[in-house]
Amino acid sequence: MKDNMNRLFKDQRSVHVLYSYNEIEKYIEQAVNYIEDGVMAGDYIIFIENEPLFRLINKELRTRLTEDQMKFVHSVNNYDFYYSSGSYHPPAILDYFNKMVEPYIENDLSFRSWAHVEWATMKDPLHIIEDFERIVDEAVSSSSFPLICAYEGEKMPDHLIKILMETHPYVLKDDNFTISNEYQLASGRK
Repeated sequence: MKDNMNRLFKDQRSVHVLYSYNEIEKYIEQAVNYIEDGVMAGDYIIFIENEPLFRLINKELRTRLTEDQMKFVHSVNNYDFYYSSGSYHPPAILDYFNKMVEPYIENDLSFRSWAHVEWATMKDPLHIIEDFERIVDEAVSSSSFPLICAYEGEKMPDHLIKILMETHPYVLKDDNFTISNEYQLASGRK
């Protein structure tokens, strides 16, 4: 699985992956491996995560990466990222992301991203998540970078799973990396 995913990231930079996880230990392992593999490939990492999990992941990374390699890892608090405008507002989130990646794009620096998507309640309309994931899918294609969107599997209702399968061309669940058969092309992409 890991080799297939890394080969895809090398061969095709525009890779948008849904990662559905259930065990936090497995989540941490996947995140650490993704960051480590990216750094070893020469990529900068934009890692969007909550503070408690980032501390655990950072602790493990420091056992695997040198201080110079750690400079390739840029962490962003996921609450600040998703609620930068005061609410989950896709245009504001995209604007925040574009400003974040602008230096990498302008300086022709290879990067990859990981975004842990969390919310306290399911009160946010799910169509907003669908709109956002479609915008992100287009951004991945136009800016040519790998992105993993991590969602806690046990908290996803069936209708959200359907939306996410339709908006992500690739799916990672546990150690299984596959192509989504439900993916619907965004702007003619595939």
